[in-house]
Amino acid sequence: MALRWGICSAGKISHDFLVALKTLPSTDHQAVAIASRDLARSQEYAKKHCIPRAYGSYEELAQDPGVDIVYVGSVHPQHHRLTLLFLRAKKNVLCEKPLAMNAAEVRDMIRVARENDVFLMEGFWTRFFPVSEQIRFLLARKVLGDVKVVQAHLGFPMTDTERLVDKKLGGGVLLDLGGYCVQFASMVFGPERPQSIVASGLLHSRGADETVSIILNYSGNRQAVLSVTMLIKLPGEALIGGTEGLIQIPSHMNAPTIMYLKGNRWEWPLPSSPEPLFFENDIGLRYEAEHVRQCLLDGLKESPIMPLCESELIATILDEAQKQIGVFYDEDDATRSSHSKNIK
Repeated sequence: MALRWGICSAGKISHDFLVALKTLPSTDHQAVAIASRDLARSQEYAKKHCIPRAYGSYEELAQDPGVDIVYVGSVHPQHHRLTLLFLRAKKNVLCEKPLAMNAAEVRDMIRVARENDVFLMEGFWTRFFPVSEQIRFLLARKVLGDVKVVQAHLGFPMTDTERLVDKKLGGGVLLDLGGYCVQFASMVFGPERPQSIVASGLLHSRGADETVSIILNYSGNRQAVLSVTMLIKLPGEALIGGTEGLIQIPSHMNAPTIMYLKGNRWEWPLPSSPEPLFFENDIGLRYEAEHVRQCLLDGLKESPIMPLCESELIATILDEAQKQIGVFYDEDDATRSSHSKNIK
């Protein structure tokens, strides 16, 4: 029986996710409902993507008995509220990265998912590309010896995109791109908290972080050096250095299709897209969708590849980096206020 997807929001990433689903067998995946705050927009997407039901509110989607899992593709500040809505309605959820605006919200979402005994996963699609799977395979077999250094760099010119510079919309390069680099270091070194986190950044005139570098020092004299920017396009290179060789990703480290192992090239091309996409390589969203289906078939409540404890760790690292460069959000004040009330 096909996994029945509900789509939360009718934006660009939801479009690309729906196109990616079309590259998978319809016997395994079906989009059956879509919701946004604008019914006409939902109906437009439903018609375009042959989705049988369209809603003008997220509450209607949460109550749809024909939906097995909801894909949350809204803007960052809505992730926490909407994911809680669906979790409390006993819906499984795949939520786009970042899972929430801060670690406190992430912990809240994890708690509610467990209370309601439903599946929750952060949509770090990078983890499910064949290149990432191959890297984990090689590292588990110590092909590079002892890994000591990780480098990752990612950048796109995005300052003309309102949601990237408006903090009320979750603007800032760390929330948009920084998680890709942090999750890469965490995948390589393991989900342990770094011994130290050092961040330096430059801010946009509207207060969002524009360019940021982070150094993560781990136990065993291991280090990750990570850089992200929304000012210019960077190749998206990543490197894993060990005592017995290197793995290099020459470009698109957030959606990798090529890697070099000790100088030898490996390539896993993406399937062709049946429709135009808003973002490059987004057809690769198919990999995380299929992983979610396998998790649910196995009765799992979280992914063994992108576990919830690691989502919390990544959010904690991003929180600290934002604090060091002087970036704060309204959601940070809200979670601090909620915590204060709980301990009184």
